Amino acid sequence: MKTKNLKVTAEIKKLFEDGSKVKAAANLTIEGVFVVRGVRLVDGKNGLFVSMPSRKTAEGEYIDICFPINNDTRLTILGAVTAAYEKALSEQTAEDTDDSEADGGEQESA
Repeated sequence: MKTKNLKVTAEIKKLFEDGSKVKAAANLTIEGVFVVRGVRLVDGKNGLFVSMPSRKTAEGEYIDICFPINNDTRLTILGAVTAAYEKALSEQTAEDTDDSEADGGEQESA
């Protein structure tokens, strides 16, 4: 089943340090009317994927609270979160460069 072009926007709430499998935490807005908080962008063995919010059952298993039910929607969500992540990384790099230039770009020598 093919879905219509779903409008999904993502807002990165937190970037995680290098070395962590979790790269970012984000919120999604779907069609401007539905928000999903607490999704995570994870670097898995097959590449990046979006981990949806989940809860722990009495048996100790984790189950997703919400999730896409077809591949088109999953890919749309992944694309939105990945694009927001790349934008947040570039903004962070620009801020780091601005901070370095504000310091004169010089390091003290011992």
